[in-house]
Amino acid sequence: MYARLRAGGLGEVAAKLDEGMRLELDDGLRLFEAPDLLGVGWLANREREKRHRGDTFFNHNIRLEATNVCVASCLFCAFARLQPGDDGAYTMSLEQAWGKLRDRAGQALTEVHVVNGLHPDLPWDYYLELLRGFKRIRPDIHLKCFTAVEIAFFSELYGKTDEQVLRELMDAGLDSLPGGGAEVFAERVRRKICHDKADADRYLAIHRLAHRLGMPSNVTMLYGHIETHEERVDHMLRARALQDETEGFQAFIPLAFHPDNNRMEKLPAPTAADTLRVHAVARLMLDNVPHIKAFWIATGVEVAQTSLWFGVDDLDGTVQEERIYHMAGAPTPEAMTPDEIARLIRRAGRAPVERDTFYNVVSRPA
Repeated sequence: MYARLRAGGLGEVAAKLDEGMRLELDDGLRLFEAPDLLGVGWLANREREKRHRGDTFFNHNIRLEATNVCVASCLFCAFARLQPGDDGAYTMSLEQAWGKLRDRAGQALTEVHVVNGLHPDLPWDYYLELLRGFKRIRPDIHLKCFTAVEIAFFSELYGKTDEQVLRELMDAGLDSLPGGGAEVFAERVRRKICHDKADADRYLAIHRLAHRLGMPSNVTMLYGHIETHEERVDHMLRARALQDETEGFQAFIPLAFHPDNNRMEKLPAPTAADTLRVHAVARLMLDNVPHIKAFWIATGVEVAQTSLWFGVDDLDGTVQEERIYHMAGAPTPEAMTPDEIARLIRRAGRAPVERDTFYNVVSRPA
């Protein structure tokens, strides 16, 4: 294998990994540009198995988007509607949102994952009561809610500091932050695709603050649009630098760009090969982030299965309701049962492990 790696231009990277040395920008570029995708995957799989052997994690969760009204104008988004009265715009009442959890009283859910549009007219108490209501229905449920972009928006809309926003949400029941809204940290890219929402420094500052307050989080990267290989690696390195500082990121989640029904629809979607490479490079560059997650809604089920041999050790969860990717044309199912996820993991040659949000083992399906 080492002769093959050397022939494919990966000899120096392999040697650094063998010696326990940290990869840097040039190494990341080499991984993206090397012709031998399987060699990159082999290196990533080796690092994955050092950490997790064949275990592959998933959780029993529900995803909820309470409103798609959003003042931001991200070019890649098919989900948002700028005004409450626009065609396709919606905002759930609190009872409707709570009903999504009540309706699943018979499921052994461990997590509710909430992300929303940036609605300019909802009162602050809507979000606080949303969390309180979920906890009243099921006190032990983990609430992973509101991206850093939403936190920044709340601060500006309601005249609070980021810390005040986070502390008040935590008092209402918030347990952790999701990783959405990171897109690509490079300023060049953000100016073009998401110029009117929180920038990279603000995103990272809010995650830093959440970690300081005792809340873990995830971090994402939207790939496959106008970003360069160097901008991808830079994104990973900035996430890695914050993790060096706080150790608060649990997982890194590459998110595939979907071109349907948005203002970037002339661009092609990323290929399966690119998706596998992004996940593999993430595992190799992010040596201090415990988990690399393939969001099967975005990658497709078959590519998610293959990614389990390209550095990925987590497939997210049951999801159950997802609108953001499906409004952008994702052909994947909107939900899978725990048994279905466990089955696809086993068929990929890996061992399924149901986890909670903190990666405590709930069960090891037979």
